[in-house]
Amino acid sequence: MAAQSFGAICGVGLVKAFHSSYYTKYGGGANELVDGYSTGTGLGAEIVGTFVLVYTVFSATDPKRNARDSHVPVLAPLPIGFAVFIVHHAPIPITGTGINPARSLGAAVIYNNDKAWNDQWIFWVGPFIGVAVAALYHQYILRPVAVKALGSFRSSPNI
Repeated sequence: MAAQSFGAICGVGLVKAFHSSYYTKYGGGANELVDGYSTGTGLGAEIVGTFVLVYTVFSATDPKRNARDSHVPVLAPLPIGFAVFIVHHAPIPITGTGINPARSLGAAVIYNNDKAWNDQWIFWVGPFIGVAVAALYHQYILRPVAVKALGSFRSSPNI
């Protein structure tokens, strides 16, 4: 986490150094809750967005699924890329789409705006809740059902 955060800070610093006009025009890329939305809405957007992305990654790369579907490793980037596309476009009008706390931190550190700092907690709490819910759902609800279904197919005398 520290290395990714440091990398994000350096990356935003480079953007500011080489493209200062765009950097200023777009507010340094810092995530902020858009005026007119409540903090609950912003937090919810970050939770749901992160959940969708992480759930897709878990599902597309699950080794138990690879055992059933030999084509999955080749096709895994497609659903993951589509999830990234959807997740980054849906909450843009609400929060600017953080989803990665390090990216949000890097932009806030270099931009150093009060609003970006005041809203920073949303871009840490939301993704951590979204990741936790996705991990719990995948590990304790989805995976046991898939294992039971796979076991019933293997024990069937007709197959």
